[in-house]
Amino acid sequence: MTRHLFSFAVWLAAAAQVLAESARFENWWDARKATGDLFGGVVRDNGLSLDGRWRGIYFGILDSASGSGDAFAQELSFGAKLDMAKFLRQPWLEGLTAFGESRWRDPGSIANPNRFVDASPLFNPSRFAGGTGWRLLTYGLRHKSGEVFGIADFATITGGWLRPKDEFLDQPLQGLFVNNAIAAAEGLGANIPFGGSFSTWGGTLQIKAADWQYTKAGLFMSFPKSNDSANHGLAFQGYAPAPEQNGLFFMGETGVKPELGPAKLPGHYAFGGYFYEDGGNVALNRFGLYWQLDQMLWRESATTEDAENDAVDGLPLVPAMERRRKSSSEGLRMFSLFLYAPESNNVYSFYMHGGLVYEGLLPGRGGDQLIAGIALGNYGERSLPGASSTALVEVGYRVRVNGWAFVQPYAQYLVQPNGTAAVPNAAILGVFTGVDF
Repeated sequence: MTRHLFSFAVWLAAAAQVLAESARFENWWDARKATGDLFGGVVRDNGLSLDGRWRGIYFGILDSASGSGDAFAQELSFGAKLDMAKFLRQPWLEGLTAFGESRWRDPGSIANPNRFVDASPLFNPSRFAGGTGWRLLTYGLRHKSGEVFGIADFATITGGWLRPKDEFLDQPLQGLFVNNAIAAAEGLGANIPFGGSFSTWGGTLQIKAADWQYTKAGLFMSFPKSNDSANHGLAFQGYAPAPEQNGLFFMGETGVKPELGPAKLPGHYAFGGYFYEDGGNVALNRFGLYWQLDQMLWRESATTEDAENDAVDGLPLVPAMERRRKSSSEGLRMFSLFLYAPESNNVYSFYMHGGLVYEGLLPGRGGDQLIAGIALGNYGERSLPGASSTALVEVGYRVRVNGWAFVQPYAQYLVQPNGTAAVPNAAILGVFTGVDF
């Protein structure tokens, strides 16, 4: 009898160990990062948060100016944020954060699909074409005032080596796309240095008149060859060979973030502009205006089964049950951007893009996203002679493998890739994939 009890106890302990390991695996599988809580604990308690990610894009070029071919581009990035109040144990520093980010992109020619497509730089099929090799993207300080006049984070001031793209035109859904026009440059990147590879000295100030309204202004240093891969984002002196060609770059934006209707569907509506000094030559200075309209159109409602799963025996949900719930992000969203710039001194006088994203379209696949987007650019006088317009269509389906990885088949079709009929249209099928760690 004792032997049987002992055997049963051993079996029970083994079963408990298997269940524990299964729970640990499931928690790791569903975590936001592949490293799980490896950098948690002491690191997090001291105010430091670390982020990293890898992204890879395969381009299967079916038809283009140079026929068919393929390319593979990849990017590896690392970022860190440090809560200064926690790190220095000084409560009066509450709201002050230090930050920094660096990145590596494959510099090989095999990584650039444009060697086949011959598109204008704005409409490059790859969002990873610029700023190749290692690059310092940002480092600086950001301070949020906290609640003032009953408004959370009433004032936010940021300064340092910044990317203007991180500070203005916040349009998260564009990050789901592959083509440079939608995913990175947002139209502005053809007229001024504005994209994932342009870093410069500068500062921004944002003031909120209400929790749903903001006004933001930024002043930066402008300089030639700012996106050059050779400077690795270390051009701290601007254009050193001719300092007189360094100038100023101003951006301003005001917007509202309402929640519409009984379902409180979130939206983002903004109006902004830029003024960019070009090499000290007043005739080459550039300015433009943009309008951003983003809105959630419809949200899936939770089912009775979902509501019943809110808790089990009064305990919080386990990850497997959480996956059965409908997230507040499931539903249909739209995003759009319109840019107007004087034809005389800009590469593009008009640019627009827009798209739809449906999250959770298929039953049981709440994290997947179906995407469709279009972009159109009309060329100005600083473009190629005879260039008129380029159009892009991109569609894809992002499969959320788990909490920290995705696989996304996609298709692109470009009409007049460089703005003229001399370059044939291009068709691309590929796969976009990534891991967060």
